[in-house]
Amino acid sequence: MDGLTVLVLAAGAGSRLAPAVGPRPKPLVEIAGAPVLVHNLRWLAAAGVRHVWINLHYGAALIREAIGDGSALGLEVSYLFEPALLGTAGATRNLDGAWRDQLLVVYGDNFARFSVTDLLAFHRHHPDPVSIAVFDPRRCANTGIAGGRITLGRGSRVKSFTEGTPAAGGGMVNAGVYVLDAFIRAATAGDGPLDFGRDVFPALLAAGVPMRGYEIDGFCLGLDTPASYGRALEMVDRGEVVLA
Repeated sequence: MDGLTVLVLAAGAGSRLAPAVGPRPKPLVEIAGAPVLVHNLRWLAAAGVRHVWINLHYGAALIREAIGDGSALGLEVSYLFEPALLGTAGATRNLDGAWRDQLLVVYGDNFARFSVTDLLAFHRHHPDPVSIAVFDPRRCANTGIAGGRITLGRGSRVKSFTEGTPAAGGGMVNAGVYVLDAFIRAATAGDGPLDFGRDVFPALLAAGVPMRGYEIDGFCLGLDTPASYGRALEMVDRGEVVLA
């Protein structure tokens, strides 16, 4: 995967989930016998990714201990520690010159499955600098957690992006995986925290920057609360989601 940089976001504390799982970092919450971060790294390795950057903040030492250098998962892992949280988009600033062409961003505390290879091919096939993996909550298994609500137009062009709306409200939902061309680096510049859903994507749309939504055919399980985590565990136990 020449020219592709991969950033897995794993800095958040997941405080809403703490009543169910205790003080462990949210990316280390277990599902289907392994931490969700381990599932995501195995998923990327199976897609042909060989090097991954992981940003850290809360529970950094625990995540380093769990993942190590990545070799056990078929990867080479580099870590980016944030003394203060930079947000999902602000985290890209620490990549410095590593983001030269395309950047694949994966929310490391989301549990999703679909073809990464097909997403990258979709992005290469279209001229727009941003591709957002999305799912239809009427078709794809999900835990009903609120996320960015996306309206798609002709040719899968993103018409609107609204953060924090319920998954039951209709339309497409942000699956937390993006492919971004280096053109987008300027939109993540600055000093303070910056979020893709709240800040960058709405600003790009307002500026007329075209983006596309790639509809996944797998599943996307948000694990943000004890209730959603419980639903995810039930889906796995009942075989409603397939990990292969």
